[in-house]
Amino acid sequence: MSIITKLCALPGIYRGLHLENLDPDPLRQFRRWYSFARRAGCYWPDSVSLATATPEGLPSSRLMLLKGVDERGFVFYTNYESRKAHELEANPRAALAFHWVELIRQVRVEGAVTRVSHEESERYFHSRLHSSQIGAWASKQSSVLASRDEFERQCDEYEAKFRGGPVPLPPFWGGYRVVPTVIEFWQGRRFRWHDRFRFTRVASGWRIERLAP
Repeated sequence: MSIITKLCALPGIYRGLHLENLDPDPLRQFRRWYSFARRAGCYWPDSVSLATATPEGLPSSRLMLLKGVDERGFVFYTNYESRKAHELEANPRAALAFHWVELIRQVRVEGAVTRVSHEESERYFHSRLHSSQIGAWASKQSSVLASRDEFERQCDEYEAKFRGGPVPLPPFWGGYRVVPTVIEFWQGRRFRWHDRFRFTRVASGWRIERLAP
């Protein structure tokens, strides 16, 4: 039996998404769906599209990996000198889109963006593989390279520099947190009669609205 056949028998998959099944807190609801996607064996359940824009409104997007989510928001890490970081510093708002294709589910997030604390960045950085730590030092992310060899030479230089000791957190590298003001849950259904619920942050908490497919 295929994974899709198995999932068809579960509540919410093809049978739809109903208001009474939603947690009134969208961050708890997200963690519920995210946990399910991991248990269901979805390919790269952490993968998320991050959209940013310049102050003039020119957009750009790329795929990232979610590295944390709690009641404060959604966390990812990057080089603070990259294109995305420059856009976030000038225009600190972003949109995220998760797509778990095996479950026919999407989650869309919009909100303000802030840097995470130095301690959070340091803790995550030291959880990475050693080679990934070296790569963070070596990469002038988003800048033009003359060749692949140029990057690999930089990796070799930092490997030699930090040999025999821990790799410190680069001063130009760390995390951002998207603090959501809008979160939408999208459940695919037959004939494109999808279910969509939008949570919007208001003074009293969250307003929930059903949207047309």
